[in-house]
Amino acid sequence: MDSSELLRIVDTIHRDKNLEKEVVFELIEAALISAAKKHYGEEEDIQIKVDRQSGAIAGTHNGTPMAPEEMAERIGAQTAKQVMIQKIREAERDYLFREYDELKGQLVTGTIQRYEGGAATVSLQNVEAILPRGEQIPGESHHANERVRATVYEVRKVGSRVKVILSRTKPQLVQRMFEQEIPEVAEGVIEIRSIAREPGYRTKIAVTSMDQRVDCVGACVGVRGNRIKNIVDELSGERIDIVRWSDDRQVLIPNALQPAEVEEVILCQMLGRAIVLVREDQLSLAIGKRGQNVRLASKLCGWDIEIMTRDELDEQIERAVTGFSSMEGMESELAEKLVGEGFLSYDDLSIIEPDALMEMGGLSEEQATLIVQQAEGKAEEAEKVAVEQRRQRRETDRAESTAELNKESGVGESKEGETAVALQTEDEPSDAAVEPIVEQVEGSSVSSVVAEEVSPTDHSGDGDHRENT
Repeated sequence: MDSSELLRIVDTIHRDKNLEKEVVFELIEAALISAAKKHYGEEEDIQIKVDRQSGAIAGTHNGTPMAPEEMAERIGAQTAKQVMIQKIREAERDYLFREYDELKGQLVTGTIQRYEGGAATVSLQNVEAILPRGEQIPGESHHANERVRATVYEVRKVGSRVKVILSRTKPQLVQRMFEQEIPEVAEGVIEIRSIAREPGYRTKIAVTSMDQRVDCVGACVGVRGNRIKNIVDELSGERIDIVRWSDDRQVLIPNALQPAEVEEVILCQMLGRAIVLVREDQLSLAIGKRGQNVRLASKLCGWDIEIMTRDELDEQIERAVTGFSSMEGMESELAEKLVGEGFLSYDDLSIIEPDALMEMGGLSEEQATLIVQQAEGKAEEAEKVAVEQRRQRRETDRAESTAELNKESGVGESKEGETAVALQTEDEPSDAAVEPIVEQVEGSSVSSVVAEEVSPTDHSGDGDHRENT
């Protein structure tokens, strides 16, 4: 191969494949060595070097220099070309992998080439990426030639290619959009401290200002909401709540629960739980549709949040003290201490560390273990009762719905009505059995669907206990 021709090839590959010239020279040397070993044998010591300035090729075989004619004769041009192409493809793949691996979580813009089976193929600058259905915002649709913005979610090597997976559902998308649309965020004047997102529905984002003269919330919203509107439009109308961050959880949690008004926040440090007291008229607003508001607030703050009124809290405290005090080895003083730390159910008590219980009540290891075992048993019993109660309620609702439909159609009214009554009579427990159960269902949580002698209350879950009742 002519030296000047070799240098021209190196320069072309460098520009077209975006590879460093040194990498290209090394690839050519590796290709020539591989081709030579196919002739001399894989065990032979072959060394070939390409001069970076002149393009001249020099080589040795087992330490003996090879003349240019010998190399041209022994190294097949076609073999060297094939090996070189393979090496260049591998280097290009590795380069693309490193480039997009560094872009994980970053925002990229591309054009949709195809949209088939719910998945979109997106053309980026130098690679085709995939936007799967599961990584698209629920309810949105795409079409060919549409420009789309997404974050790089996953990058992996597949053979000689690089597979890039994009996402529009991750919280990073919202963060990158804020950085693009709000200069103060991009410059670091406003810092995004936490994001909680349910894509397509609602996002809560907590921000703080590094400059006291800059209102972090107002800057993110913009004049007449123009800044946040651009982001909402890009996210297909997803609602965005911007709240002010605070290191004080007593301040942050009420901010996170906006627009609901909070009366008091009680932090239970041992459980990582916050009991939030609200007025009756703020209860549904604080919980949100299907528990969305309290669920996102919990993720934003990193605390499990329980929403209740003051009357509900007083009732649950009284019930918990009574229930705990009835347990073997539990003194009323220890029961009150546990309730004061936020343990309001057998389920809560079942997860306490025995060492912590021993320290709080001055108990021996055997006594602490016995109390935890009792709590576990009562929590399991409460869960079984809750499951059965839910099953009975579903069957009753189904029977009532069937009877209502038949009544509206006017067909077999009396017969279907009798069937519905029979089903209710068969499935529902007696009034005496139901009364304590219903009383505790109205209290709030899943495991508390038991009579007082079974469980004082339960607050398991993600803070959205009302959703389950």
